[in-house]
Amino acid sequence: MRNILVHGPQKDKKSFAARLKEIRLAPSSKLARQRAEQLSEQYGKWFPRAIELLEDGLEDSLAFYAFPELDIRKISSTNMLERLNREIRRRTNVVGIFPNSNFYLRLVTAYLMEYADDWSVSRAYLNPISVQTLLKHAA
Repeated sequence: MRNILVHGPQKDKKSFAARLKEIRLAPSSKLARQRAEQLSEQYGKWFPRAIELLEDGLEDSLAFYAFPELDIRKISSTNMLERLNREIRRRTNVVGIFPNSNFYLRLVTAYLMEYADDWSVSRAYLNPISVQTLLKHAA
């Protein structure tokens, strides 16, 4: 979405962003594709690069509709990964310079193990029952 907005209209950026968000929040992939097509028709002449980026990445960005058992709001965004990366950056910046790459790897691995334990025990981001159901269907 950020990449598309860079090439989109600066004047109507809020309304354009709202229309992009409607695509992601559509209740079905069919409706999301219809909304993307409408947006392409409306802005295609004036902002061809933005619409080209939208069309190129549309299928990848709508892949979460293939998992109906999971909470779409949680898997349709990369917020969780971005937060994890920021936390790793914060912890490694405190150290500054590592003597070698093994020290860096140990620090990041230790944090990721702590993070995984924390999520698996106390704050389940995804419902474990829905994940098990999904895994049974995949097998």
